[in-house]
This record gives sequence, C-alpha cells and structure tokens, in this order.
Amino acid sequence: MGRFPGHHGEEFHTLNVPASTQKHTRIALVAGEASGDQLGAALMDRLRKRYPDANFAGIGGKQMKAAGMDAWWDAGELSLFGLFEVLSHLPRLLRLRRELLQRLMAFSPDVFIGIDAPDFNLRLEIQLRQAGIRTVQYVSPTVWAWRERRVRKIRRAADLVLCLFPFEPDFFSCHQVSATYVGHPMADQISAEPDPVPAREKLGLAPDAETVALLPGSRTGEVTRLAQPMVEAAQILASTRPGLQFVAAMANGTVRAVFQQTLDRLGFSAITLVENTPRTVIAAANVVMCASGTATLETMLVNRPMVVAYRISPATYYLAKNLHMIQTRMFALPNILAGEMLVPELIQHDANSQRIAAETLRWLDDEDARTALRDRFQAIHSRLRCDASTRAARAVAGLLSR
Repeated sequence: MGRFPGHHGEEFHTLNVPASTQKHTRIALVAGEASGDQLGAALMDRLRKRYPDANFAGIGGKQMKAAGMDAWWDAGELSLFGLFEVLSHLPRLLRLRRELLQRLMAFSPDVFIGIDAPDFNLRLEIQLRQAGIRTVQYVSPTVWAWRERRVRKIRRAADLVLCLFPFEPDFFSCHQVSATYVGHPMADQISAEPDPVPAREKLGLAPDAETVALLPGSRTGEVTRLAQPMVEAAQILASTRPGLQFVAAMANGTVRAVFQQTLDRLGFSAITLVENTPRTVIAAANVVMCASGTATLETMLVNRPMVVAYRISPATYYLAKNLHMIQTRMFALPNILAGEMLVPELIQHDANSQRIAAETLRWLDDEDARTALRDRFQAIHSRLRCDASTRAARAVAGLLSR
C-alpha cells in the first residue's frame, strides 16, 4: 500500500481521551487482509486466556469476528495493492480512518494493536499514542527491505513492535524502537512436511501425477498482473511434459473470476481452480509458481520448491527503482531468511511465461536440488516455530502491566 498523508494536515492529538472507568480490558485491533485476520484471531485467542472478559473491537475479517471481535468494518476495506490503487481509493480510506479514530477515542482501549497494514495503521497509531493510548504494531513493516526512512515513523507510532522474523529486533534496536521477536504463527501451525497424495485426493486430482500449483496472489491487482504469465507457463509445461496436472489456489470468488477470464481468453482449461484452501493446494504440488508475499512463506513451511514472481504497476516499479526505495537485493521471504538465493525470483519483465516455465521445469528435473532445498527449508522452519501467538500475547500483557 502507498503512504497515507494526513487529511488537510488535520491532527487528532488534541482530542481528549475520557478517563477509563470500564471494568473489562478493552483491546482494539485493525487487520487489513486475510493474513492479518489470521494473526489477529490467534492473538485474540491467547489474549482471552489472560483477560477472559476482554472486549475486542476494530477492523477484522471472518476469523477475528468468529473469535469474538466487534468488527466496525471488514478487513476487506483495507485490502489494496500498489501505490496507484491506494491513490484511487484515498478519499474513502481517509474518511474511514477519521471515523475509525473517533470510534476508537470513544471506545478508549487499554491498548491498540495494528496488525500489518502499516500505511494505514502507523498514522493511526501516532494519533492514538499522542492521546495517551498504548500502541502495538504486530508485524514489522519491511523497512529493512525498502523505504527505510519509515522507521522514524514507526518510532513515533508504536510503543512496541512484534516481529515475526528473528533478524528484525536488531534492526529496530539500532533505530531506538522497542521490538521483540515472537516467531511466526504459521510455522507453529505447520508441523511437518505433508504427503502430497492425500492432498491431491482431497482436491480431486490424480494422486500419482506430477503436480504444479499456481498461487497468483490474494489481491485483484496482483492476480491481474500474474495470471497470464503463470497460465502461459502452464501451457508451455503441458506441451513439453505430458502427464503434468495443474491446480490453482483462488483466494476468493473475485480472484477466481479474474483468473477464469484469463483461462477463457487463452483457451486453456487444464487447471483445477480451488478456493480458500491454499495450504492443501501447496501440499498437493511438486513445484509451486508463487506470487511474492506471505504465500512464499507458507510454501516454504509446507516445504515445496517454488518459483517466485512479482509484478507491480509500471509506475510504482519505476518510482521504487529510480528513487532507490529498495534496500535489499532479494524480495522472496525464504531467500531473505536464508540470506541467500534459495529459490528463483522473477520481477517485472522477468516474470514472464518462458522464465517461469523454465525455472519450474528445473525443479521438476533436479532431484538433488530439491533435496538440498528441503533441508534448508526445514532448518528455517525450526527457527520460526516459537509458539508465536502466545509470545505475542505475553508481550502485549507486559505492555499493559507497565
């Protein structure tokens, strides 16, 4: 998401927070997409064990609502991708944030927890912190990868940053930001490398056939940009390696409709589309074509070779490249965690059908490379498995006890 400037320069720090007289702990949370909703629901579960009568409110998705959140808005309101998508929705987002701030002030939470969505949450956290409300940013913005200057904003915004990756607290310590490593909840959920055969049977696929999975992303914008090169890569592989089967994970009905349009336009019907079960789709695969993002982490934890593709709008890419906004030479999470290029990364023009197909075929053909990758993925998985939600809840409780 892009940056969210203040609306006409207005500030809210002059608003008075009424003295807290409530009996129950009040916890406000804002999550911006499916992965944040999952993190938020798990955190709420652990916090409720510490604060049985806690009231949870804010912005969340299905899982947070099921966990007992009073959701004032749905998380889908914040699910945007790319600078220019954000700009086109900016008036609505600014209005939502103003209304949200007013509701938060009236709610008077004991702590506010912004889950990911940093360009929305950090500005909100600054305003709440100025009003005397304790603030937590759960999931570090990738300031270690690009837009490092945002760390100054984080220092103003958050009393505490909960980090999912082990290298992040040291980075923040150098910038005088209080941060703690909690591990990644997904690493706790995935305990072992699953057998592909049961996953294929569950999806109605041939159990013994080599399988390539396509994960084109969860946002409409990225799926629009990646669907064609991924589908064309599948066409190339189907023509050169008979017997391959293909399955694609669709984040929701909207994404499925976008992807299906590409299939219809290219006249390729050999891909099984599956909604809402990305982990099963990954587990069914020998190799995964994967959009950059959380899906690369999930693919690594399930322990499958992958080819990572990343495309953003040409204008956003031009700005990021020419304004030197990127600080890291790698963008796929498995590579960043390993500190080396374990899996191929294809960005912008390199994320084309020929390159995707060639890299996928290399994984299918090279058993030694797959074995070596499996060992590296297992080692990283062990480092990330820390009972993250419990550690995050403990850190929040520590902040509340100050």
